[in-house]
Amino acid sequence: MFTKTIEKDSPNDCRGIFVRKRLMRTHQQDSTAYHRSMLILFDIDGTLLLTQRAGAAAMVDAGRELFGEHFTLDGIEISGRLDPLIWADAAKAAAIENADDKHNIFRSTYAAKLQKRLDRDRTATLCPGVTELITALHTTTDITLGLLTGNYPETGRLKIAAAGLDADIFTIAAWGCDGAHRRELPPIAAAQFQQRHGRSIDAGHTIIIGDTPHDVDCAHHNGCLCIAVATGMFSINQLRDAGADLVVNDLSDTAMLLDWLSQSRQPISQ
Repeated sequence: MFTKTIEKDSPNDCRGIFVRKRLMRTHQQDSTAYHRSMLILFDIDGTLLLTQRAGAAAMVDAGRELFGEHFTLDGIEISGRLDPLIWADAAKAAAIENADDKHNIFRSTYAAKLQKRLDRDRTATLCPGVTELITALHTTTDITLGLLTGNYPETGRLKIAAAGLDADIFTIAAWGCDGAHRRELPPIAAAQFQQRHGRSIDAGHTIIIGDTPHDVDCAHHNGCLCIAVATGMFSINQLRDAGADLVVNDLSDTAMLLDWLSQSRQPISQ
């Protein structure tokens, strides 16, 4: 079951609202299609690609241009968090007054700085196995690919394009500005799935692939499965301790991952 978590004092300005509707299934064919459908949601940084911290550097570039050289991300947790929350923490640390009012100008400046860094430094690269896995999943019947990420839409798409991947492959996207907490993003993706396909998706047939304990937490909070990949800042042991359903060094073993996903697609008993 997808759930919704509300946190107060969110800096986000594009929160989504999820309303779960259970569709009536009138014959066995519809029921089978419903149960065999799968929604696979990928994190971006540390999971699909690496940028050598271009995103964090561009945030600092933007903050210092707008607010002065004292703006920093030092001591602020970044991995697996939503960009608006990172901004809120950085603004508080820099004693920026009326930070909510300045969020949009920071966001647009950050996007411009990120574009400049990605174009200049060419640091965005896909993680091992991503191309092969995405290609295989994209051609598999009843699998829908999506994104679940802390990035803003514009900066997330910049990173994906810079790494050489087509962002339009991901037809569902829950972004960092769509919720007050990462736990709110899976229901938003599920609502998009229902709108797109005209039927709901069971949480047990929703797989979140990410590289941090935050990904594991948001998956399990909503009844989803999680594949954790150690291509980011967290080790195999840390991700295993977080409770991921499957932990891998990277996404290069396409056959094994497809087999695991195939077993996860089996019909859920009524």
